[in-house]
Amino acid sequence: MSIFNKSTGGFMDQIRCDEPDYLIWKWRPAGSQANALGRENAIRWGSSLRVRDGSVAVFVYHQKDGTCEDFIEGPYDEILKTANLPVLASVVGLAYEGGTPFQAEVYFINLAHVIQARFGVPFFDVYDPRFLDFGVPVAVRGTLTFRIKDYRQFIKLHRLDEFDLDRFKLQVRDAICRYIKAAVANAPSDLGIPVVQIERGISQIHDAVAPQVVERMSDNFGIEVSGIDISALEIDKTSEGYRQLMSVTRDVEQRTVQAQTNVNIKNLHDQQRINAENLEETLRIQREEAQRMQRLATESTNFSAFQVEKQAEVGIAGAQALGQMGANGATEMGGAGGAGGFDPAAMMAGMAVGGAVGQNVAGMMNGMMGGLGQAGTTSAPGVVPPPVPQVGYHVAVNGAATGPFAIPVLSQMLSAGTFGADSLVWKPGMAEWRRAGDVDELASVFGGSTPADMPPIPPTA
Repeated sequence: MSIFNKSTGGFMDQIRCDEPDYLIWKWRPAGSQANALGRENAIRWGSSLRVRDGSVAVFVYHQKDGTCEDFIEGPYDEILKTANLPVLASVVGLAYEGGTPFQAEVYFINLAHVIQARFGVPFFDVYDPRFLDFGVPVAVRGTLTFRIKDYRQFIKLHRLDEFDLDRFKLQVRDAICRYIKAAVANAPSDLGIPVVQIERGISQIHDAVAPQVVERMSDNFGIEVSGIDISALEIDKTSEGYRQLMSVTRDVEQRTVQAQTNVNIKNLHDQQRINAENLEETLRIQREEAQRMQRLATESTNFSAFQVEKQAEVGIAGAQALGQMGANGATEMGGAGGAGGFDPAAMMAGMAVGGAVGQNVAGMMNGMMGGLGQAGTTSAPGVVPPPVPQVGYHVAVNGAATGPFAIPVLSQMLSAGTFGADSLVWKPGMAEWRRAGDVDELASVFGGSTPADMPPIPPTA
């Protein structure tokens, strides 16, 4: 489109791009033809330039020292002057003020236009690193979305006068197919994805290849990739390689499952055995602890009876030791080891036994010695008097009745700390349990005098 310029007597051009869909578009003056010499690049002085938002106009000048470029980003709508295009200041002279056209190529680059290029990688063999003898054919399909962001870098990589969008998209598709093919081929080893399950690894492969694609497309083509979508990974399941790999993999999986099952069963048996042993040991410890607690409880409940029993055993042993002192009719002091004399060693042994018993058996020893003395004065040789009657009291210990115990034994229990004035006692004939300190008959146990009404000990026959 052009309008008549009355001041110059010529036509003033409007440099603009009205194409609805473009990536790179070259402007030509009105009435010129493509590849026409001279007129194709002639721009009249005073022509206007209109650049839409999201686009950039590139002016390319050919000078003696090379090619110069000037960029005007949209939005822009003004008359062209040397002040607008700094590069023109060195090549535009006063002659142009008279309307003489100057030479420049004008290209419009659409920075807002997003290009989608579909790509497809035909079947190629992918190998499992464990079974390199079986190649499985795999095909890939997807879409690449990109746009031009750094137009200066883009111009360095591409000749604008030779740019063809279809050829450019083909170059991009070829490059993306190479990148995707390499990523899929390396996925089994790099990402650990089995070949027979590679269809399920689209997201992993996408995450691995996307950063590489973005960087390479920017470096090699000057475009910004805004999206890469791998829509499908297809395995040729009718191929011989797939069938062979499936057969081998299935055998390996079965053996692996069987081995894992055996390990699990062994672990289960071992765990059951360990649990059984632990349970058995726990029950044994609990049983022994229960028996020990029961034994301690019994001993605590019947402590006095247990003590008297042990005292009686010691007393019997002491009596036997004393009885041995007069064995074989020994009446004289004899030497050590003498057969016919009184053995001091035996006497000392008897005294040691008596000393071990201590005060706890003193009363019992006195009683036995008294019986021996009476036996020596009786008129009837060999006749032993009956034992002195002993009064027996039951003692309450931990809520249970123990005994009966004779008064001498109660004295021993008092010395041992297992009996006291507050202990409850009872004997046949008593109506109820009473404090030991309130029973007159037990006054001697606690250090009192012998009751006045105690009857005399009957003489022995």
